[in-house]
Amino acid sequence: MNLFTRVASAALLVGMAPGVLSAQMVGATSVPPAPAFDAQGEPVFVNRADVFEYRALDSYSEPDFVSAFVAAGKLPPVAERLPAEPLVYSTANMPDGAGVYGDTMRHVIGGRPEGWNYIAGNSQGWGGIDIGMYECLTRTGPLFMINSEDLAPMPNLAKGWEWSEDGMQLVVNLIEGAKWSDGDPFDADDLVFYWDHHVMDPEITPLNGASQDTFGPGTTMAKTGEFQVTFTFTTPRPEAVLYSMAYGTFCPGPSHIMAPLHPANSENSYEDYRNAFPPDYMNFPVMGAWVPVEYRSDDIVVLRRNPYYWKVDDTGQQLPYLNEMHYRLSTWADRDVQAVAGTGDFSNLEQAENYVESLRRAADADSPARLAFGPRTIGYSMYMNYSANGWGEPDERRQAIRELNRNADFRMGVTQAVDRVRMGESLVKGPFTAQYPGGIYAGTSFYDEGSTVFYPYSLESAAAHFAAAGLADTDGDGFLNHPADVLGGANVQITLLANTDYSTDGNLAEGVVAMMEEAGIQVVLNMLSGNDLDATRDSGRYDWMVRRNSSEYITVLQRPTDLAPVGPQTAWMHMANDAGEIDLMDFEAEMVDTVNAFIATNDPEERAELMKTYQRLHTENVYSVGLTAYPGALIINKRFSNIPPGAPIFMYNWAEDNIIRERVFVAADAQADHELHPGTLPGAPGSVGPMMAN
Repeated sequence: MNLFTRVASAALLVGMAPGVLSAQMVGATSVPPAPAFDAQGEPVFVNRADVFEYRALDSYSEPDFVSAFVAAGKLPPVAERLPAEPLVYSTANMPDGAGVYGDTMRHVIGGRPEGWNYIAGNSQGWGGIDIGMYECLTRTGPLFMINSEDLAPMPNLAKGWEWSEDGMQLVVNLIEGAKWSDGDPFDADDLVFYWDHHVMDPEITPLNGASQDTFGPGTTMAKTGEFQVTFTFTTPRPEAVLYSMAYGTFCPGPSHIMAPLHPANSENSYEDYRNAFPPDYMNFPVMGAWVPVEYRSDDIVVLRRNPYYWKVDDTGQQLPYLNEMHYRLSTWADRDVQAVAGTGDFSNLEQAENYVESLRRAADADSPARLAFGPRTIGYSMYMNYSANGWGEPDERRQAIRELNRNADFRMGVTQAVDRVRMGESLVKGPFTAQYPGGIYAGTSFYDEGSTVFYPYSLESAAAHFAAAGLADTDGDGFLNHPADVLGGANVQITLLANTDYSTDGNLAEGVVAMMEEAGIQVVLNMLSGNDLDATRDSGRYDWMVRRNSSEYITVLQRPTDLAPVGPQTAWMHMANDAGEIDLMDFEAEMVDTVNAFIATNDPEERAELMKTYQRLHTENVYSVGLTAYPGALIINKRFSNIPPGAPIFMYNWAEDNIIRERVFVAADAQADHELHPGTLPGAPGSVGPMMAN
């Protein structure tokens, strides 16, 4: 019996006699092929060693205006600001070679910064602000261009690492002599502060960072040298943790200014600490290429070059090449419009509704911007809340919905009520969208078509599954009712959360509402801004949520703990109650075992087989209701050089990291006068703005 026959047969045996349902239920099929799309770019593949190395150079250089600070005695010479062995980018790997200094990259974003305390849960507003400010132990963004046989996280703040012979320990060696943007040394104490008082502190809710479960239950980290830490695990050689050391999971903060304000060292509450570095706190020390120097509420954030940045090109030029980063605070839709028009310089074109018009404008020879499409790694799913043992303190209605969510027939009915072709076409006409069953994306390393279950659209089959789940329209109003012993037989009413910051999210959520209504399920849409949505999700007070998928379904290795509830806080669609208990469904327990086995092995063939098992369990049981998948495009002003070919807008990280912005430059004859703080550098600790040379 093949996989699809087995799934269909199992469905017929649930809740009703097979003879009654066999004419109504439609069994699983293979995933329909995606339409051909020839506009997708291809990267040039290299090994990691071709991109950079750590070594000392004979001499170093910097922009002339920075040298003026040195001459005025306000800044040490460049060689003293760099590590003994800085990270050195190979110009041979740069598409346009060594760059020149100057100019600005103007971003437009739809988010609003809450503050700079990223490791305690503050949002910087997204759109690449955090990627410009923070550096992490490893780096994954450029991995889209790395040969598969050399595919592994790139060193970054972690210069290298070694596994113990038994695989139970990982010794991480940090770059030596690097400094924060205010000149304070970066060392192992910064990591210890992050680990002890953030990762391991149950009162800290990370925005996108590590939790107590990220590195596996029982994992510890200790300082074993001034520039060394050692992780000790409870399972041998969990190599996936190297991906968990990258953005935005393990990016330490400046302990020299943060530790005194942490509740462990002060009378501050955790809320006080979280908000101790608001967005108007200028010159917050960073390890990234640019430092915040100006914030105008609801207008703009300006980042200026970091004079202590610890990366150079192989001609000795201290990076970055660009002097400023601007983040105009507008909307995400406006980001695309301004990038195409040339009033913005960079956008991840990911709102499918804008594709046709953006392509039309970019095709004009006079267009200031160019478009490059990547693979179909933008995917949306509808997620259900599976926690039925108290997380979020559900009332009687929410509890009843969670019990339904845990019913296999109910989930199959929901997924077969979704017309994915119509869903995709509601966003954009043309060969962009593909039907997406959920789980691992087609075309990615761990995808296996033969292990992927697809339940095709069929309202008749959906109705049969809902009946098998015990639902019927008992009051004749067109909507299905609970059984009489549940909520007195009231209508099944479900609240669906979606993000109001993105038009695509809203359009897809409205599509879910309309299609569920056609199937007799009453869904009420609750649109919230990103921060409010995250807070509601994290509180557990939701039934369903439409959400754009994260990297776990693209790269798998990067955040495998997100694939299933392997710990009490790893999978937000199924969190533990206050007692730390997770009420796993049987197939979920299999998923957890599969993911844990995946994390514990470094055998490529075993990993591939385990992900086949995971994909079957995920799609067969409709763990998420896949909606649609489509490609994104990079929009960038034509004046910028060193943009790698085939850079996806999102794969191992967002495009702002994929293109390696510290290497991006503008040729001297193409530079524009966009700098808002020319001739200035971020000031010393405690200063309120950029400092000026005499």
